[in-house]
Amino acid sequence: MSLQHERYAPDSSYAWLRLAMALLVGTVACVGTWSVVVVLPSVQAEFGTARAGASLPYTAVMLGFGLGNILMGRIADRYGIVVPIVMGGIFLGAGYVLAGLAGTLWQFALAHGLLIGIGGAAGFSPLIADLSHWFRKHRGLAVVFGASGSYLAGVIWPQVITWGLQNHGWRATHIGIGLTALVVLVPLSLFFRRRPAAEALAAAEASSAGARGDLGLSANQLQLLLSVAGFACCVAMAMPQVHIVAYCGDLGYGVARGAEMLSLMLLLGIVSRIGSGFVSDRIGGAATLALGSVMQGVALFLYLFFDGLTSLYIVTGIFGLFQGGIVPMYAVIIREYLPAKEAGVRIGIVMSATILGMAFGGYISGLIYDLFASYRVAFLNGLAWNLINLAVVSWLMLRARPRLQAA
Repeated sequence: MSLQHERYAPDSSYAWLRLAMALLVGTVACVGTWSVVVVLPSVQAEFGTARAGASLPYTAVMLGFGLGNILMGRIADRYGIVVPIVMGGIFLGAGYVLAGLAGTLWQFALAHGLLIGIGGAAGFSPLIADLSHWFRKHRGLAVVFGASGSYLAGVIWPQVITWGLQNHGWRATHIGIGLTALVVLVPLSLFFRRRPAAEALAAAEASSAGARGDLGLSANQLQLLLSVAGFACCVAMAMPQVHIVAYCGDLGYGVARGAEMLSLMLLLGIVSRIGSGFVSDRIGGAATLALGSVMQGVALFLYLFFDGLTSLYIVTGIFGLFQGGIVPMYAVIIREYLPAKEAGVRIGIVMSATILGMAFGGYISGLIYDLFASYRVAFLNGLAWNLINLAVVSWLMLRARPRLQAA
């Protein structure tokens, strides 16, 4: 019995294998947040709409993704991670098939919001929360690895979808994505049947209660603060991530170049996320989050002055390196300070705030482009929201610093 307990203990070899499988699930499930970015110009041409209208499906999928993170997180807290993964496979399969058959922009957007967005959430917050229970010493690193599935999806899927657009059209490509998600996610869910030990959850509960007392904030106060910070940082983050493909098309470089830049951004974002995990295990989640906010602001500032093809590749790479570790830090902070038994729903709430920020940022950037026929003002808007995030996280970092020094 003791040998079995050791085998499935936090930071065990099984925990690392579970992390690898979670990364695969996240990579497949999070396709929806990137596919709509790549097909944005095709959708705009197909349905004869303006740039803001073409951005509507992205807003819809992010709203569904945000709601799904809360719902799937709650289900994972109660029933385990298997149920959300199975639901995710079914929702994604149905959503992409219906999107491929859509006759209007509204049908396309509804398929993304009600099915693809909610289904894709199974590969984000619930997985992050589940992994956080299986690691103690390397929790920060495990969380960012788990969250990297969404970015790895952004590295792989845009290239696959670009090939599909060129050879089969966007409709057939969507149907193919749906079938792939269904046949991959449902069988993989069986690996995650084991749940963390009760004693591990109890120890985590006691640790977070003590840390929260040192911070001087209630659980709900900290949750609200993190939600505001998450929304603001992702409004800023959305401008390059959502519109880089269209931006390159407007500059005359072509959609394929934009897709390459998006993949580069997200590939380097994975490097950033992994690096932030090592850093957060040393200096804490709050300080790592503040550092990431500063660096993201610097990268957004650079976009204002460089729009040549080579310089855009460089600035986009810098942006990926700077911002990739921001979002997972909210999950790290939640596991440091909030109840472990509520990790799924609480991480889901804050992640949904970041997703709403992406949705709002993607739409408002398109609207600003329609008003000014330029993305320059949209980049300035992103900088303003980044300053709001920096103010909030800097205050939180100062509150957390005395505890870090004591530790």
